[in-house]
Parts: sequence; C-alpha cells; structure tokens
Amino acid sequence: MSTWNQIIGHDWAVRLLQGAITHQRVGHAYLITGPEQIGKTTLARTFAQALNCEAVVGERPCGQCRTCQLVAANRHPDVRLLEPEVSKRGKATIKIDAVRELQRGLNLAAYEARMKVAILRQFDAANANAANAFLKTLEEPPANVVLLLTATDADTLLPTIASRCRVIGLRPLPLSLIEQSLTTRWHVPEKRAYLLAHLADGRLGWAVQASQDATILQERESQLEQLEDVVNGRRVDRFNLADKLSRKPEQLPALLKNWLSWWRDLALLTQVHKSVGTHSLPIHNIDQESRLHELIDRWSSEQIQSSLKQTDLALWQLERNANTRLVLENLFLTYPLL
Repeated sequence: MSTWNQIIGHDWAVRLLQGAITHQRVGHAYLITGPEQIGKTTLARTFAQALNCEAVVGERPCGQCRTCQLVAANRHPDVRLLEPEVSKRGKATIKIDAVRELQRGLNLAAYEARMKVAILRQFDAANANAANAFLKTLEEPPANVVLLLTATDADTLLPTIASRCRVIGLRPLPLSLIEQSLTTRWHVPEKRAYLLAHLADGRLGWAVQASQDATILQERESQLEQLEDVVNGRRVDRFNLADKLSRKPEQLPALLKNWLSWWRDLALLTQVHKSVGTHSLPIHNIDQESRLHELIDRWSSEQIQSSLKQTDLALWQLERNANTRLVLENLFLTYPLL
C-alpha cells in the first residue's frame, strides 16, 4: 500500500502532487499551509518519498524500500529537514545560520536520490535575516532540488517568498472524520475518540498524539483548573498565580490556547442561549459542557467577550516577547470574578 494512503482528509492535495509527478511538472518550491498538527509535514515527507521511491512496480511511494524508510526516519542524506530552534521562553525561531548551512548542502550533488528535497517546517518562524537569505535560493534554485515549506498561513511569510511557491492550503478536517479515523485506524475507544475529535479543532495530528500520550489531556485538565483558580481568586491570588505561571514561559502558549478555546465555547453558548435558548452546539470542550452551562447566567456577554479578546491579545503579546509576568497580571485583572 502506498504511503499516500496514510494521509487522511487531504485527498485533493495528494492528487495534485501525484499529478505533478506523473506529468513531470514538479515545481521547485511548494508552500503547504494550515493549522498546527493538521498534516503539513506528513504531506511534505510523503511527497519527498514519492519523488525518490525505488519501487519498480506498484504505486509510489511504496513505504518499504530503503529510500522511503530513510525519509520516514529523517535519515536520508538527500532529504533535509529544517526545524525552528525553541528558546527557553518557548519561542520558535529559524535563524540565518541554519538557512546558510542548508543552502550549502543543497548546492552539493545528490548522494543517491533523484531529487534533493528540503523540508522547512514552520518557516513563518524564520527571522528577517533568515527569510531574506533563503529568498536567494528561491530566486535561483539549484537543479534537481525541491523546496517544501510549511507555515500556518501564506500571509505570515514575506510576499516575495510566498509568491515564488506553489501554495497548498490544508483545511481542518471534519469532526466526524477525525472520530472515525481514531476508532478505525488507531483503535481508540469510542468515548475517548469522541472527546478528542471535539478538542482537536480539525487537527488529526493533535488527536492522534493525544490518544497516545495521556499527559496531554492531563495537562489540559490542570490548565483549566488554573483558569478556575483565576476567576475564583482575589486580586492578590491572581497576582500570585501570575508570578507562578510566568516562571515557566515555555508552557504559556499551550495554556492560553486552551483558555482561549474555553472562553470561545462559553461565548458561543451564551450568545445562542440568550437568543434562542438552545444548547445543541458543536463546542470543543465537550467534557466541560455542564460547567459552561452553569456559568452562562453568571457573567454578561460583554464580560465573556472581553475575556476572550484579552486572552487572544495576551497570546499575541507573548509571541512578541512582551514581559511575561506583566502580560499575565494584566490579563488576570480583566477576567470577571465568580
């Protein structure tokens, strides 16, 4: 069975790349966009396998030959993977030195592959110097080299970079497809698959990882308990928690994203409840539904919308290296009190 079949829910993208190989119209650069853990790197790696698969019969990539296995393990000498460095604050950055090292490798002849491939993950994390340096490679690509960039959105890259790539935009998968895939392919129990499919927000990769790593849901539960501590706490309690959380800045993006999801669900439930009085809504935090309904009449729509916006703002500020403790203190002061 071809490893193309391992890609779930992005059939049109698979057909596009298969067609490019079949008709010998492979571009020198592709930009694969979409949310985190939606399958961008999986698609890029499978394309790299297909370009160099050794199978003589059957569909490529076979997933069984030496080349396919080396690419899958990130050990093929002609298929390079460039990933961001993550700082102690949790900020991911691609620096110019890493780009220059990659460029030197791409300018050398291939060891054994038909096509050299570079997979540049999260290229929206490249700093200005790294992005400008890589632009030269896009403008004058070496022969027999395919560049595969991934990013959350084409707009997060320099226009001069995005315009030189063929853009493949991956979209979130339907909840039902994620739930079905978890139960049939990964044999996840139905109840757990139902919860993970709701929490995944269309990201199958996240759902699979969470099904295999129990600490992901445990950490989420702890983070939601901390949110309860904030809204139940006095001013001094909120400042103390801000101080505690600020000491682990690398954990804050995940924490605030979970809080953001919680506020979004509450905002949705509040809006619909006050207009038509129905509770039949596709919220993400389905295991928190009872608690969310308890809070509908405790806070005004304005308070909930404000908390949602302020949480989103805090995430934006932390991504730009704002003072961690100050960001959290300001955020906690905007949250309503229970």
